[in-house]
Amino acid sequence: MVSVATYFGMSLGAFVFWHSMDKIHVWIALHQDEKKERLEREAEIRRVRDELLAKQKDSVA
Repeated sequence: MVSVATYFGMSLGAFVFWHSMDKIHVWIALHQDEKKERLEREAEIRRVRDELLAKQKDSVA
């Protein structure tokens, strides 16, 4: 009886552990995607700003 309870407990513990690792993996992947998108947006803003500044300098000169 003890071995059945131990087996059930270990199986349940392994399932909970596996499920939580899956959720953590998904959270990390989403966080990395958000960071990548933010960096891409910032790079685009920087590029457009540099283009506008270059056009402004050309029109003044």
